[in-house]
Amino acid sequence: MSARLKFTNDLENLRSNIYKMSKLLSLKFEELVIVLEENNRVLAQELIYSDVDINKIEIDINDQAVSLITQQSPVASDLRLIISCIKIAEDLERIGDNISNIAEVSRKTQILNKQILLRLTTMIRLAKLMLDDAMVAMKKDDLSLVNEIIERDQDIDQIFVQVTLSDIYEETDAFVTGQIQLTAKYLERIGDHIENIGEHIYFTLTGKRYK
Repeated sequence: MSARLKFTNDLENLRSNIYKMSKLLSLKFEELVIVLEENNRVLAQELIYSDVDINKIEIDINDQAVSLITQQSPVASDLRLIISCIKIAEDLERIGDNISNIAEVSRKTQILNKQILLRLTTMIRLAKLMLDDAMVAMKKDDLSLVNEIIERDQDIDQIFVQVTLSDIYEETDAFVTGQIQLTAKYLERIGDHIENIGEHIYFTLTGKRYK
C-alpha cells in the first residue's frame, strides 16, 4: 500500500470515528427524551455510565489526528479536516457531558408541568436534528446546509428564553424550578456546541472562519 493510499484510508477512518461518535449521541438524545417524558431513572443512570464510550472515541480521534499530522505531510485541505475533526470531537464530548448532566438532574426530580416538559423535549429533538444534519453536511460537503444548521441554534435559544424567563414561574416548587433551569441551560449549551460543529465544518470546506 502506497503512503498516500494509507493516508487517505487513515483520514477516512478519522471521519468515520466522528460519525460513530455523533451516532451514539443521536441515540442518547432519543433516550434522553424517554428519560424526561417517562421519568425513567434506570435509563438515566445508563446514560450517565455510557458517557465513557463517548470519551474513549474522542481519545481515539485525537490519537489518530496526531498520527496523521506527524507521520504524513497533509496538504492544506487535509490539514483543515484533521484540525476540524479534533475540534468537532471536543464539542461532541461536551455534548455527551451535558446529556449526562441532564440525566443526573432527572434522577433527582420529576418535571410534571406538561408545557415545560414539552419545551425541554422539543429542545432535545431540535438538537438531535441539528447534529444529524451536521453529519450529513460533513459527508456531502453541503455548505448551504452548514449555514442553515448554524442559524438553527437560534430556535433552541428562543425556547431556552421561554422556559427560563416565562414558563418557570408556573412552577411553585423552588427545587424543581432550579432543576428545570439547569436542564434548560444544559440544552442551550448543547445547541451552542452543535453550532460550533457547524462552524468547524464551514472552516473545513472554505478555509475561512464563519462570520
